[in-house]
Amino acid sequence: MSRHTVTVYVANLPWRTTEDDLAALFADYGRVVDVRIIQDPSTGRSRGYGFVELADPDSTRAAIAALDGREYSGRRLVVSHACPKRPHT
Repeated sequence: MSRHTVTVYVANLPWRTTEDDLAALFADYGRVVDVRIIQDPSTGRSRGYGFVELADPDSTRAAIAALDGREYSGRRLVVSHACPKRPHT
């Protein structure tokens, strides 16, 4: 992640959501730098959450305000600032 980009956590995604779908959803709020939907390593199936990296903090605030709690393909999205990854202990 560059120092100017901001990562957003997105949960409660429908299983069939692709990274392209997620990028298109967030593109209305700013420049999307990266999208990752987390998959189960043994099945390859989506775990129902992912991360979207946006180009600037203003885009991030707008996306969170507009998309948190919004219904998307029958599910209510959870959208927030991503927390830094914690080291395993």
